[in-house]
Amino acid sequence: MQLIDIRNFASISPAQRREWLSRPVLDTSTLEQKVADILLAVRDGGDEAVRNFTLQFDKVAPEVLQVGEEELAQVEVDVALRDAIHQAHRNIEAFHRTQYQTMEAVETMSGVRCWRKSVAIGKVGLYIPGGTAPLFSTLLMLGIPAKLAGCKEIVLCSPPNAQGRLHPAILYAAKVVGVTKIYKAGGVQAIGAMAYGTETIPAVYKIFGPGNQYVTCAKQLIQKDGIAIDMPAGPSEVAVYADENANPEFVAADLLSQAEHGPDSQVVLVCLSSRMAGLVQEAVQRQLALLPRADVAARALASSRLFVVKNADQAMDLLNEYAPEHLILACDDAADLAGKVVNAGSVFIGHFSPESVGDYASGTNHVLPTNGYARAYSGVSLDSFVKKITFQQLTREGIRGIGPAVVEMAEAEGLRAHANAVRVRMS
Repeated sequence: MQLIDIRNFASISPAQRREWLSRPVLDTSTLEQKVADILLAVRDGGDEAVRNFTLQFDKVAPEVLQVGEEELAQVEVDVALRDAIHQAHRNIEAFHRTQYQTMEAVETMSGVRCWRKSVAIGKVGLYIPGGTAPLFSTLLMLGIPAKLAGCKEIVLCSPPNAQGRLHPAILYAAKVVGVTKIYKAGGVQAIGAMAYGTETIPAVYKIFGPGNQYVTCAKQLIQKDGIAIDMPAGPSEVAVYADENANPEFVAADLLSQAEHGPDSQVVLVCLSSRMAGLVQEAVQRQLALLPRADVAARALASSRLFVVKNADQAMDLLNEYAPEHLILACDDAADLAGKVVNAGSVFIGHFSPESVGDYASGTNHVLPTNGYARAYSGVSLDSFVKKITFQQLTREGIRGIGPAVVEMAEAEGLRAHANAVRVRMS
């Protein structure tokens, strides 16, 4: 991790701050064209194209893309994992159920009544990675609010293993959530199939879920064809603020929990002294050596940052500018500092709130904005699976009361037909 001591800098240029807070940059010069070619092939070639790309990238080509009832019925996971999935399901459902909103009608003036209604998106697609890390937890995070929202068709795509099957934990989570259709397809070809539809895989209206740079690029490209996506997303990231009473072992574990996601992940540590910075770095090296994915985490750490700041105010200023996906406040006054957070995907307050609990089972959603998008985007919630439709109803009294103002405004904009639509009702 690169150590940056900014305690003695009287002023730092905006350019320098941007450089220090930048994420790892991937070379995408040829990526977009490759992804666009695959999407086009899937749009035109349907199931055959999906199988061909699955064979090319996943080294297997399932003859039947859809997971059948018999295969789903046979899925087994050990008792401990089954119980953990059900506990996570209960917590996630409890948290997201509170997000229901009942909108009251408002009479904006006499005879003019307005209201809004939430309506579930009819068909949604969930993309769940299944390679080195089969993210069945993400299926819970997406499938539960989709079900609560009332989405009628929930389509799941995930890449098959070498035997042409999906990971048992993904299938079990799909059963628990109530996914309606499950398919053995991953990568760009899965995004294309859900965007355009094939003979087997239905087209959906909105696609959710994380993925590598190819999947992320595919999601961005299909937006041009009118298919909605959850949010711009990139490699996972965490920022930790540690005061002098933080536990270096806790902090190191939190940093590594994100670094092991992938070599393009980033972790940022902000602390108040070189002493704490050194203690955390030592703990990181000790714990890193014990991890199965040590080499992945080490590559992520190489492009990560460790800032030493003069006080908590400077720390919060820096962290809000960075706008992390996950923010951990490992400090004694964490609850107070949490009130100063304005840019973050999800916040973990205090010494005993690791980011991992949000990833799995606390109840909050772990599908969050990355790469600084937390300045403007929210994480996935129940709202992500509905659209809100506005309504208005006017009486004869209402149109007479509001009509003159509308006519005046329409005439001022040169839109005579708009004005006439009101005049004919007023007369």
